[in-house]
Amino acid sequence: MELKHIETAKLCISAVNMRAKGKADLSHILPSIRARGVLVPLIVRPADEDRFEIVAGKRRYHAALAVAEESGEAEPLPCAIMAPGDDAAALEASLIENVARLDPDEVTLWESFTRLVREGRSPEDIALTFGLTELQVKRTLALGNLLPRIRGLYRKGDIDAATVRHLTLASKARQRDWLGLFDDPDTHCPTGHQLKAWMFGGASVPVGAALFDLADYSGEVVSDLFGEERFFADTASFWAAQTPAIEAKAEGYREAGWPEVVILPTGDTFHSWEHERCAKRKGGKVFLAVSARGEVTVHEGYVSTKEARRRERGEASQDEKPVRPEVSAPIQNYVDLHRHAAVRAVLIDQPSVALRLMVAHAVVGSSLWNVRIEDQRASSDAIAESVETCASEARFDEKRRAVLALLGFDPDAPTVTRGYEGEHGIAGLFVRLLQLPDPALFDVAAIVMGETLEAGSALIEVLGPLLGTDMSKVWHADDALLDLVRDREVIGCVLADVAGDAIASANEAATGKVKRGIMRDCLTGENGRTKVERWVPRWMAFPPAAYTVRGGVPTVARAEKMASLAITPEPQPLRAAA
Repeated sequence: MELKHIETAKLCISAVNMRAKGKADLSHILPSIRARGVLVPLIVRPADEDRFEIVAGKRRYHAALAVAEESGEAEPLPCAIMAPGDDAAALEASLIENVARLDPDEVTLWESFTRLVREGRSPEDIALTFGLTELQVKRTLALGNLLPRIRGLYRKGDIDAATVRHLTLASKARQRDWLGLFDDPDTHCPTGHQLKAWMFGGASVPVGAALFDLADYSGEVVSDLFGEERFFADTASFWAAQTPAIEAKAEGYREAGWPEVVILPTGDTFHSWEHERCAKRKGGKVFLAVSARGEVTVHEGYVSTKEARRRERGEASQDEKPVRPEVSAPIQNYVDLHRHAAVRAVLIDQPSVALRLMVAHAVVGSSLWNVRIEDQRASSDAIAESVETCASEARFDEKRRAVLALLGFDPDAPTVTRGYEGEHGIAGLFVRLLQLPDPALFDVAAIVMGETLEAGSALIEVLGPLLGTDMSKVWHADDALLDLVRDREVIGCVLADVAGDAIASANEAATGKVKRGIMRDCLTGENGRTKVERWVPRWMAFPPAAYTVRGGVPTVARAEKMASLAITPEPQPLRAAA
């Protein structure tokens, strides 16, 4: 670097300076600058022909300006001049000086590290530059997964590091839910380690607990963005895969010659003081203890203390050879596969039975089925209230409650899907469905399909016209929609659609608030306006349309893509059972 003195008039703060924003705190260095001047050179780089931007040294620069204003004399400042053009190197220089002088808060570091990543630096490069571990850098960068407001709360100290760490596991929607609890003084807001239970609906299951191969797992796994932990997002899907894996592990011990393998009920603890060691050849057993978090602990070669005392009294021979099972695991596998093949070959001729099986799988789920419920997550409370109170939702909920009663489910269950709690699982629900006539079964299937139908999907564009859906019969305009229309061109088009071209032209220069007021009056028939009946925005109709040539309406794009499909006007009736 070249060292030279530069006049203050030719200096300015660089945008890459770590502390470019905000007011500089000069209280600690101003007395020194008054007494001795600026001794440590500023780090600068050329900005244009005769100006330089300050990469590091903002506080010294402002202190020198303050002293110049007090004395009326401005002296040139010592500067180390960097080569121009490398924003990443300049940002690193600013960071190194500021980190060495005063540790910045973690959110400020995140902002600076993020800028370095955008300039092409890897987490490993950043770690080497600042003497940190790569994990420390990744932990800081992980704050980018948080909503800006949560980062702000962390910066101000309103929430602690443990809470922030667990919030990085949550989706943006789940973070918004948490902020709602944080803002509600009458509701408990989970923090720290309580967040895991809140996010996962109970005990969080770490990936390390799995006995099965994760490569074959179709469920969702969420990662701790600090790089240390991974969890199963859906505990039901985890247990659907873990349970057969536990059985397979037990079967492996049986094949190895152990006389008995005991799988303890989930959550029960193996108490060693209630058991005594016993060799396999003398009848020792294997106990598998399964924790509520899914971890499996194996205890080989034990019998209960009571059993050991009975043997000592001669009630059981210690030399008695263990009884082997009648069939080995390979024989059982052979039998299972052939019986499975025979059953499904017959099932193809019984569509009515197959349909009931499908409904049972969709409701309960299994190790091969993972059905997710559409949660209709709204981006605002106003939208959520609009959907919850609309006629369509009321009709669907009424039918859902009737189906809950038909199946004997909990009447307060929010959904039919996953609402079955019988001890026999899918088999128990299937037997119950066999007792229903076809019309009742179709009601159940329709509700389950409605609960698992994805919102905003191409299927909606196929089903709407196919089923003859008329939005004007079930939807009425409300403030939740009208308040969302902000674009000037669009609001003018919507006004013309509601009130007519003449009224829209006459109010072309009016504010958006005025135009929305006119639309409300037309839709309600108030303030002397003629009431407009059964109006539906073009975006919501079947098929949908746009108001402008700009495009950017996902509903219209999906509908246009689906238009090439040959859609049968009416759904075909189900074929009767053979």
